[in-house]
Amino acid sequence: GDTPSHLENYVPQIITAFINSRMELVGVLLRSTDADIDDPLEDDEQLTEQLDALPSLCRFQLQQVSSYVMSLFEPSLQVYQNALARPTAERTASPDVQLRLAQSEGELAWLVYIIGQVLGSHLTPNSNAETQQLVDGELTATVLQLVPLVDTPEHARERCMQPSNQHLQCAILFFLQQFRKVYVGDQATASSKVYSRLQERLNLTDHLAVLGVFVNKMVANLRLRSECSKVIDKSLTLFSELSGGYCSGKLLLKLDTVHYMLLHHTAEEFPFLLSGTNVRSRTVFYGTLCKLLFLDDTTVKFKVFMEPFTRCLRSLAEQNTPEAFGTPQVRAALVGLLRDLRGIVCACSNRRTYGLFFDWLYPEFTPLLQRAVHVFYDSPEVTTPLLKLYAELVYNKAQRLTFDSSSPNGILLFRDASAIVVAYGRRIIEHQPPAGADLYANKYKGISLCMLILTRALSGSYVNFGVFALYGDRALADCLEVMIQMCLHVNLDEIMTYPKVSRAYFTLMELLMRSHTVTIVALDARVLRHLCTSLTEGLKSHEVAISSQCAAALEHLAAFHFKELSESEERETVSKLSAERELFASQLNVLLHMIVFEECTNQWSLSRPLLALILINEEAYAA
Repeated sequence: GDTPSHLENYVPQIITAFINSRMELVGVLLRSTDADIDDPLEDDEQLTEQLDALPSLCRFQLQQVSSYVMSLFEPSLQVYQNALARPTAERTASPDVQLRLAQSEGELAWLVYIIGQVLGSHLTPNSNAETQQLVDGELTATVLQLVPLVDTPEHARERCMQPSNQHLQCAILFFLQQFRKVYVGDQATASSKVYSRLQERLNLTDHLAVLGVFVNKMVANLRLRSECSKVIDKSLTLFSELSGGYCSGKLLLKLDTVHYMLLHHTAEEFPFLLSGTNVRSRTVFYGTLCKLLFLDDTTVKFKVFMEPFTRCLRSLAEQNTPEAFGTPQVRAALVGLLRDLRGIVCACSNRRTYGLFFDWLYPEFTPLLQRAVHVFYDSPEVTTPLLKLYAELVYNKAQRLTFDSSSPNGILLFRDASAIVVAYGRRIIEHQPPAGADLYANKYKGISLCMLILTRALSGSYVNFGVFALYGDRALADCLEVMIQMCLHVNLDEIMTYPKVSRAYFTLMELLMRSHTVTIVALDARVLRHLCTSLTEGLKSHEVAISSQCAAALEHLAAFHFKELSESEERETVSKLSAERELFASQLNVLLHMIVFEECTNQWSLSRPLLALILINEEAYAA
């Protein structure tokens, strides 16, 4: 206990050695031809692993470490500024200048990552909170002064495709993310000493001023680095997280830049929307913008926001012939639109916002979406975003699909979703993908999305499904019929091979056995046997959720059959389940074997069907 620890001597030396090794690694990687040397800046997992230990070490000597980092940062930044200040022709033609730029960007990237990691560890204040905040303010000002330099349009376009520049951009975004966690939003305090230091150094007085820097940085990335998908993804993640907080979302709405984005959000302003590598990012972009848009209660702003989509969909609807509608230009426009619209629906978190979108979409544009399924059913790049859009559209999260008692919208929505599923299902069953094509991408993914649509629609509690049979509407019957055909079309081995397909399939089976048992038992005996066999296979799944769902589905089916047998004296006929005694016996055998001999974490779920399975074969146990 009395032995001195020497931590105060050795910890700064360890940190200094680590930082120096990262600086040296940048130069080695630039000059080496050895492909075996790994660059941690290329691998987020490796980078996180290397940075994780820093905060624990730095808390011993925060002031000393920050001074050392600053002493490395300033010279590296000066070299970078000098290289960028050279004439464009000389800068681009000289290998020596290019090397200096790449080395400076690599060194600055490491230093910014280190600053971000240290600052992010201050989420919980300690006894030295005031001193710590002053140090954080100094480090933050050092990083933020770098932002205008790298976002000069000329320099950004010239350097954006260089790996070293992308590393630096990712480092800056990482730093902004860490700063957000500690000093922006619901948990942060405006009186923090960080802001007093930022006001002294950069004239940034409060949260709003710093948020302005954040947003300008993200907008610069979206405009100037449209081909750098990693930078785009990280920028949109930061934007999404900022808009997700109630306080930070409200603050963002006070910025002129955000209002400009809500009025001008098309590809003319943000060219990354045109890049094929960023097609997935469109959903996040529009989802984030609509989170901000919906913080305001005005309907007028929503109509103005949707105007570009209205124009585009109307122009697509004017392509009357199959040849005109099937062109690559129409396909590309559709793919982008569908991903954008899905982002907007995802952002609809309550009845008011969902109603705004539904009224805009239906009935003017839904025929166009049905037409797209008919024409592009064999093109997964179109059908996947279309089916995902409908899966989100029928999803009653947070009870957002609550229509007035006199409104037919719930029934209209299901009929429309049913038409999409039926049109796609009938065609995809007969479609044979090209030889060597990915079966999952071309067929099974679409089928699993149809299962998800039907599951969400049937469990949404916004449609009284008895209405369809009462009035002779085939929407539900056709949808169930086509869905059963799709389930039969996919081999059981293939269902179990693809996790997303198996989850969608067994979730749907449990729902059908619970809420539509009469429809299931009325199926052909061969089909019924296939479905029950698939449930037996699902019971053996190592995924707890799947085996629990299969057990629940069996319980519903066995309970239905027991009730049916109990009432058989009053009924003239019994369903086809009576002929499936052996099937029920094999399911009981599997369940008992699992419960008795295997280690099951969901034993309670697996034991629930036992009573019903025993009672429907009572005579075998009575002896």
